[in-house]
Amino acid sequence: METRVNIAETQPLAYKAMIGLESYLKNTSLSETNKKLIKLRSSQINRCAFCIDMHTKEALNNGESAHRIFMLSAWEESSVFT
Repeated sequence: METRVNIAETQPLAYKAMIGLESYLKNTSLSETNKKLIKLRSSQINRCAFCIDMHTKEALNNGESAHRIFMLSAWEESSVFT
């Protein structure tokens, strides 16, 4: 396996933003399901395959349906999200 990029070293502002989102989500009253979906959607936007894989597995393990995960990239137009 190739060595992954250390984002904290190569892109410190991006890393700071990512940690900021994580800190914000920890302190909200959002459901765990919504927190997982937010992380997954952020990873889709950032096009990070490693993070998409990780957050998809987390969402599935948290009880999220595959259908809603498939629809996440078009969440604004989907009827499965309120």
